[in-house]
Amino acid sequence: MIVQPTWLVMLSWAALFVVLASTVVVVVDQFVLGYRQPAKIMEIVWPATALYLGPAAVLTYRQWGRPQSPRWLDRHGNPPRTSRHAHTIIQTYHCATHCTLGVLIATPITYGIGLELFGSTLWPEVVGDYVGAVAVGVAFRYSTEAPTGGRRVWAAMRKFIRGDLLTVSVFELALVGWLTLMHLHFFHGLLPSSPVFWLIIQVGLILGFFAAWPPTLLLIRRGVKTESLGTPQ
Repeated sequence: MIVQPTWLVMLSWAALFVVLASTVVVVVDQFVLGYRQPAKIMEIVWPATALYLGPAAVLTYRQWGRPQSPRWLDRHGNPPRTSRHAHTIIQTYHCATHCTLGVLIATPITYGIGLELFGSTLWPEVVGDYVGAVAVGVAFRYSTEAPTGGRRVWAAMRKFIRGDLLTVSVFELALVGWLTLMHLHFFHGLLPSSPVFWLIIQVGLILGFFAAWPPTLLLIRRGVKTESLGTPQ
């Protein structure tokens, strides 16, 4: 059994509380106060981003997400001017959401079933995280495609491969590298029942976000990523 320092456990609980509270703030603002997003996918992206960026996600949501809602526009008119980096950041949020949801799907399955590879749960989780991220990404693309029968699936897959696969792969590489380092050298055998486990996941998601930023910017500059996804114009 891993002995975890008290300060680290307390820090982990505090971080978990902050990101969950941040997620609740965004969800309540959207679905209770009525600041719905014109791009419905963003109603998933903003709360998912708050799960790892916490108050930073709330801040950018208030600056860039909330002013896009019809309720805000009815009350205030045109949205305020925003940072020139807004489009890149929100596009990175979008792809990072694939990986965040992939982790949330793969982790309970991996540890709940007790999957192991080479005597460790790390490797099935790594594979599960990536497969989950790709599946979520294709599902996101599918949800925005016009109904065209079986061609809708292939169109979603093509758009994901062209516009999202690179950023998802870079994100996952950073996340996997961090998790592998923590697992092999510091917290071997740590379970999801520990708050420290989720702090490690949170840090990995933050690292993945910053790793995915440059390829997202590259795809935008090449004209591969052109859809606004609720980004301020």
